[in-house]
Amino acid sequence: MIQIREADITTLSVDAIVNAANETLLGGGGVDGAIHRAAGPELLDHCRGLGGCRTGSARITPGFALPARFVIHTVGPVWKGGQSGEAERLRSCYLESFRLAEESRIKSIAFPAISTGVYGYPSIEAASIATQTMLENESDFDVIIACCFSAADVTVYETALGRKPPAPSN
Repeated sequence: MIQIREADITTLSVDAIVNAANETLLGGGGVDGAIHRAAGPELLDHCRGLGGCRTGSARITPGFALPARFVIHTVGPVWKGGQSGEAERLRSCYLESFRLAEESRIKSIAFPAISTGVYGYPSIEAASIATQTMLENESDFDVIIACCFSAADVTVYETALGRKPPAPSN
């Protein structure tokens, strides 16, 4: 089952959350910084030993102080106009995250909108790649969550899945 939620990914009680990391895996801004802060200093210590991660790849760590048992760190592409292999590398982020999740027998996983923050990937295009890849892997998981930062992002993801977006709350 694919769920679209507006939530703080660091609060979700799932087997794994996905971190939109940078290549160093040593924390940063946005989702990456929030996950590192919520997980505690043990996450940074653990990540120091991983040797980084290339764009489109993924690494898995314990969740430490997070409700999630694991964090899957993936490095999305920086948007350069769409002609530099960005779509393939973004798709690879999702595929590699799913591969690591399956290897670790993870059954519930939550993804942020990878590369749509400071990396500048357009939300509609990113949601299309994300949801297509989620649909392709849905049968291997009990729940896949697209964890959105805002109600507007929820609408983008619901539309990408061909669902009717929720009515605005007053």
